Amino acid sequence: MAHFVKKGCTTGIVLLLASSLLLTACGKTEATASASGGTPEVTELRYQGGVGSVTFPELADDLGYLAPLKLKFIGNTISGPQDIQAVVTGDTDFGGAFNGAIVKLISAKAPIKPVIAYYGVDENTWTGYYVLDGSPIKSAKDLIGKKIAVNTLGAHHEFVIKEYLHRAGLTTEEIKQVTLVVVPPVTTEQTLRAEQIDVATLGGVLRDKALERGGIHPLFKDIDLFGTFSAGSYVLTDKFIRANPNASRKFVEATAKAIEWARTTPRDEVVARYEKIINARGRKEDASTVKFWKSTGVAGKGGLISDKEFDTWILWLENESVLKEGQLKIKDLYTNEFNPFVNEKK
Repeated sequence: MAHFVKKGCTTGIVLLLASSLLLTACGKTEATASASGGTPEVTELRYQGGVGSVTFPELADDLGYLAPLKLKFIGNTISGPQDIQAVVTGDTDFGGAFNGAIVKLISAKAPIKPVIAYYGVDENTWTGYYVLDGSPIKSAKDLIGKKIAVNTLGAHHEFVIKEYLHRAGLTTEEIKQVTLVVVPPVTTEQTLRAEQIDVATLGGVLRDKALERGGIHPLFKDIDLFGTFSAGSYVLTDKFIRANPNASRKFVEATAKAIEWARTTPRDEVVARYEKIINARGRKEDASTVKFWKSTGVAGKGGLISDKEFDTWILWLENESVLKEGQLKIKDLYTNEFNPFVNEKK
């Protein structure tokens, strides 16, 4: 998939564990039917969303796939690592992040299990690292002493940027001189145009909206480095899965069906559905960006996870000396057991 340079630089991933990993039960209200009947053991799932966007569980809920489970929105996040930390601390029932961040958190003994892929990179959905037209930055070497905006540290964009710098032959000390600055995705384009940063990380609808306005071009892209792949997964805690197997299955099945609905439904219908969901939920959001939606980006059918989508980042972290060689076993890391497409080809 990608070649990896064995360097000693750290990734700067900051992943906090609660002082205790004794988690509380996630759904608050018990269902009355027995588990053998397939009824979810809880009635609601708490989660974080994203401003101006629709997650696949939200789409599943709107399409009726999630019933009788309901979603309980507790706030928005722009950070995958924060989202899965909220699952560990029991503030939410599910959360999603870049697979490398998940590997790092699991290596710190977090009792979580990836259960379904929810975002990725394909020919329509990818991230570019953009500079202004006329910028003196032409190569990786030119990034020394410069600022790159990312949505969060320790996640997808940091891994991609570090790999780009490694492949270009920068030393550990040179890489340390490239500063990553956390900027909310919705303001990243504006921050670049105001020349408060040197490079802007832009993907999906925010990328296309910025390109429509012109005046920027990519220095590099994640798809050029890694090709097409599912990049992130939703996780549940081990405790939640044990206590709520039916709810776990229902969540994954509904999300998988929503991914396939988005993959197989005409694009205009998907966009219209997203606009309807955003406008109906009353969070005072701008729904205009969803008109740029192009694809799910998910590689596996229904969000099926494959070994390579975690092997890649395990190897990366081993090469960075963040993980010890053989510290994590891929067979124990994730599960497709709840996915209805598990016996189908990807």
